[in-house]
Amino acid sequence: MVKVSFNTALAQKDVKKDGETLIPVDRDPETPEFVHRQPRTWCWCFWLGLALMLSGVVVGGAYLYRYYVLEGGQVYVCGVKYIEDDYMVREEEEAVVLEGSPAGLRFMKETVYVLEDEEVEEIHVPVPEFGESDPADIVHDFSKKLTAYLDLNLDKCYVIPLNTSVVMPPHDFVDLLVKIKAGTYLPQTYLVHEQMIVTEKLDDMEELGFFINKLCRGKDTYRLQRRDTILGMQKREAPNCHKIRHFENKFVVETQICEL
Repeated sequence: MVKVSFNTALAQKDVKKDGETLIPVDRDPETPEFVHRQPRTWCWCFWLGLALMLSGVVVGGAYLYRYYVLEGGQVYVCGVKYIEDDYMVREEEEAVVLEGSPAGLRFMKETVYVLEDEEVEEIHVPVPEFGESDPADIVHDFSKKLTAYLDLNLDKCYVIPLNTSVVMPPHDFVDLLVKIKAGTYLPQTYLVHEQMIVTEKLDDMEELGFFINKLCRGKDTYRLQRRDTILGMQKREAPNCHKIRHFENKFVVETQICEL
């Protein structure tokens, strides 16, 4: 005779286990587990919403800047060939050239952004192939009558009064660039030289206007003076010089910026 018996506690435990899989147990929303998960979910939603909002602000700002601040601008990417003769720009009101001997034919290119309504020309000079000058960003602001050079190698900004005898007004410069792009302008031109001396560091950037302020923001900015206007200045007194070659007229200009 075999006696069969059941463990009452074990049987009740198994029944409870099966019941748990079939019948959901209502949980009190005030339990610690529920309270712990709610802030975490809300936190993730908050940061996701904040990120989307900031993205919208950035995209919206870029849109407004493009279509309201820079509306009407034209971009040109072109280049010119020039002969390295010894020409010198002597005065702001009059461009005097001194002939020298040809030193070969060179080619340079740049990107020009012209805002005719604002009377502003923005020029980007890439790293030259011949390696004799620095890459730079240049702004000619005719309304402020100022020119700014940002030397990209030095990460320094330089400001000087606009030389209207050398820099073409925006409308005339656009006509020249269109002719260069169309191939109707003679591609061979010449090189002129101008030398600037660093005189002082600028702290007040507001007087420079929006476009130059945007170019020089966060950079060490200095005022320039043309060398030929400084009485008694000798060439040997400015040994630390950097060159920027660019064109904003029918000729190429080599701007030499020197620190005393």
